[in-house]
Order: sequence, then structure tokens, then C-alpha cells
Amino acid sequence: MEKHYQKMIRDTQDRVVKSLQIQVLEEGSPRYGGFAEPSGIVQAKFAIYRVAGMTAAYCNKDTCFYQEERVLESILRGLDYVRRVQHTNGLFDYITCNFFSAPDTAFCIKKLLPVYQYLCGKADRQGEDGLTEGERAILEKTEPIVRQGAQGLLEGGFHTPNHRWAIASLLMACGRLFDCQEMERAAYTYLNEGIDCNEDGEFAEKSAGNYNRINNDAMILLSEATGDPSYEQYAIRNLWMMLTYWEPDDSVFTANSTRFDKDRLIYPKDYYMEYLKMGMKYEIPEFLQMCNTIFEIVDRHQITSPDFLIWFMLHPEYRKLEYQGNYKRLDFASFYQESGIARGQQGRFTYTVMKGKSDFLYLHNGTMKLQMKVAGSFCEHRAFQGGQMERTARGEYHLSQTMRGWYYLPFAEKPATSDWWKMDNASREKKTGPDMQIDVWVKEAENGLDVRVKTSGVEGAPWRIELAFCGVDFLTNDYVDLPLTGSEVVVVKQGYTQIGNGRDALTVGPCFGEHHFTEGKEDSEEKAPGAATLYLTAYTPFDREIQIRDKVSCYC
Repeated sequence: MEKHYQKMIRDTQDRVVKSLQIQVLEEGSPRYGGFAEPSGIVQAKFAIYRVAGMTAAYCNKDTCFYQEERVLESILRGLDYVRRVQHTNGLFDYITCNFFSAPDTAFCIKKLLPVYQYLCGKADRQGEDGLTEGERAILEKTEPIVRQGAQGLLEGGFHTPNHRWAIASLLMACGRLFDCQEMERAAYTYLNEGIDCNEDGEFAEKSAGNYNRINNDAMILLSEATGDPSYEQYAIRNLWMMLTYWEPDDSVFTANSTRFDKDRLIYPKDYYMEYLKMGMKYEIPEFLQMCNTIFEIVDRHQITSPDFLIWFMLHPEYRKLEYQGNYKRLDFASFYQESGIARGQQGRFTYTVMKGKSDFLYLHNGTMKLQMKVAGSFCEHRAFQGGQMERTARGEYHLSQTMRGWYYLPFAEKPATSDWWKMDNASREKKTGPDMQIDVWVKEAENGLDVRVKTSGVEGAPWRIELAFCGVDFLTNDYVDLPLTGSEVVVVKQGYTQIGNGRDALTVGPCFGEHHFTEGKEDSEEKAPGAATLYLTAYTPFDREIQIRDKVSCYC
């Protein structure tokens, strides 16, 4: 992967320049030697990431910073800062939320570990004299950080599912590295809980933009440390699934994430090393093709390559491998039943159907994104969220929800207090009913989707179908031509409506507008930010089918 390697060289050099600019050089400051994040925060994790990249550049003969004294001084200052802020028990703080944090310490050690392994490996191969004076200085300052950090992991403690695997994998790797059986035993206390990766390849947090790859890294590291290939099978399963998670604009679908990456624009570049490692080891052509595709995405969007230069230095075979061809996805309709999500591609657009989400349908056709919900008010409910989801045929899905109506009844006996907030209201008897039933069918059609929405059980409720469009600037039909800025709410009473941006367009219809009640005091569902919203309104009960069609454009 020589071209990938050369791109990493260039981008690593750029990162070094940036790091030199943002290092804190105010002598006497407790943050001296650290690096300022864009927010101005200075902390250990960010410093370690900067130092690791700078060390790769300093030790690599192909960079313009090879053995440069100014870079060495910056690295050593950074390592001194990291050591100063490391607690005596080995743990680090993530100062914006977590203190004496084992998971954040694991992430810190994870970034330093390949640097430490590279320097140790070079010393082992060439003897102590094989390291330059500068490299020995870096190794001497790195080793106690890694050792003490690994020791600190024994204290444990975590918040989220992925934290377990970050801690376990680093305990296992460092246990083998430092011949510490206590660390290995501690790792197995986490692994004893079982890996939270389902048959679809989805981890518990459903975080395609971030934590899936964090988990994959941990599984691969566990396999490397233990020699047990069963761990990396979870990563392989997820990587296959992720091949269906790319959108037409090259981003990762993140709307179903339960973590911070939800709805964020994230490109798949950080999955690169996982695809490369597993593609090489198991001779999976699609994974190696995806490595080439990821670098195409990097070039196309002019973003920096993944910060993996040190891995190419640890494994020269990565650089020697040359694999031709990119991963080009054919049309597919994948139903991940256990994960409650369907992903499909038809021609140049992708679509997603999700269980348990008010925005149950997404469609992406290049420069536009559509998300759809069925909304209104019924008791405590504000929008349809399909609690049941099934695939009725290839590319056809049925979601359903029964909204239960209820009212409290007075206590049979006089309560002990008249203070409402002190009453045991949960024990009150309830009057039940009526119930509102909502069914939605999503079906692939030629160049688009058909969506049928049926409500029953309640008469006269003003409900609506919301279609929120991002990346659009016009709406047109037989009755109106309307420029859009991305915040409008439009009710269309009849006919077909085209929404687009001059490059891509979608046609929606037949439209209907029985009322103009688009929001009220009962509403609590937030509108999609930056989206122009088309409302199709009706009184319950109703049974309507909406056709969504992708218009042919100049997309190429």
C-alpha cells in the first residue's frame, strides 16, 4: 500500500507542524509541554495523541522531521507533561468529565503502545546501540507511562459497554508484554461477561461513526495478545456489516447510534487499519478493496488520512502489499433483525428503516437526505416509533405500534397525604383505552420507495406525516414554486411535489392536507435541524400511500 503510506507520511508531517504550533511553552505553567485542543483545553489524552504522531515522524527516515532536534525536544516536553499529570496509581483524568479514569487511561495507553513496541522492537533487533540517543530518550520516558498506566487499569471502573473491551484488551496486551499474570486475570473478569456483538455484527451502542471501530480494535488486540482468533471474528463480522453502512456522499450512516456520533458527518477513514489487518490475514478481497476506497474518500473530500503511520513502521509488510481495485457496492437489501435496522441500496441512493425510532426512514441520494416520521399527539405519545419490525419480502418492511390510552382513577381509600408529589401515583388504578394503532409499510419500488401509513382506533385526531429534507433549496409542484432555506414547514394539499437543490431531487406524492395543525402545545418532537419539512396532514383514521422517487440528475 505504497500510495497510502506516502499520503500518511505527508499528513503526519502536517500534524507535526500543527503540534509544534499548539504546544504550551510557558515555563512555570502546570500545562507546560502539553498541547492545546481547539477548545483551549490541555490534557493528557490529547498530548499523547500528538506525541505519538510526532514520534512516528521523528523515527521515520521518509519524513522531513527524521531525527530533527526541535521535534525531539517537543516530544520529550510532551512526555514530561504527560508523566506529571499521570496520577501515582497510573490513571489519567479526562478533565472534561472523567477523573481517575480507567477507560480513558486505556485509550491513552492504546495510542502509546505501538510507539513503545516499535522502539523496543528496534532495540531488540539491533541492540541498545541500534537506537539513536533521541530514540532512547523517548523510550525511557514512554516506558513508565505505559507500565504505570497498565498497572492503574487493575483498579477498573467503567461507564459504557465499549470501555470494558478497551480496558480488557490493554490489560491483556500489557500483561503479556510485561509478564504480569495479574493483568491477564483482570482482563478475563471483563471478558467473562461475554462480547456484546450480535449476529448482525452490531455492538450494543450501535455507534457506526465511532465505537464500533473502538470495539473492533479491542477485539483484534485481544486476538493478537492471546493468540485466540475467536475475538477478531467479532471485528470481522462488524466490518462486513459496515460495508452496508456507507452513504452516497461517502459518509457513515450514524442516525441509529446511541452515542455522541448520532447524526454527525463522519467518514470511514479510521476503519482503515482494521480492514487492512483482517483483509491481509484472512485474504478477504472486499476488505482490501475497502482500504483503497477509504483513501479515495480521503482524496475526494480533501481530509487527512488516518493517523496510522506507526503501524506501517511496525509492520513493513503493509507497505509492501499492493492490492488493485476499489470496493464498489452492488444493490442490496440487508435486514439486521436483531439490531432493528434495514439498510438498502438501489442504484444511486441508499435507504434505512429503523425499529423504535421516530425518524423511522432515511433516504440519501447524493447531496440530499430525507428523514420521515409520523407525528401527532396521543396521551404521552408524540410520534410513531415502530416497536415491531418484520421483513415481509426482499426490500419490504412492516413496522407497527399500539399506543395505549389510559387515565388515572381516584384512590379507593383516602391517601396519607394531599400532596400530589408525595402520593404513590404509580399504584393508582387506571381506566384503559382507547388504543391507537399505527402500521407503516416501506417497500422498494423502481427508482424509489413506497411508504404506506395506516392509523386506526381513534377518530378525528390531527396527525401528520413529516418529510424533512436536508441539503435542498427549492420546492415545486403544480401550485407553487418555493425557494427553501432549510427551516420552512410547508403543507401541500394535493398533487406531486419535487424538492431538490439543482443537482439532486426527490418527488413525493400524492400529497394531502386535511388540516394545518402542524404543531401545538402538546408537541415535544424536535424538528430536524437545518431541514425544510414537508407536512402531509390528515385526521385519523387514515390509510395513505406516499411514493418517493429519486429524480435522474447530473450526478456522475
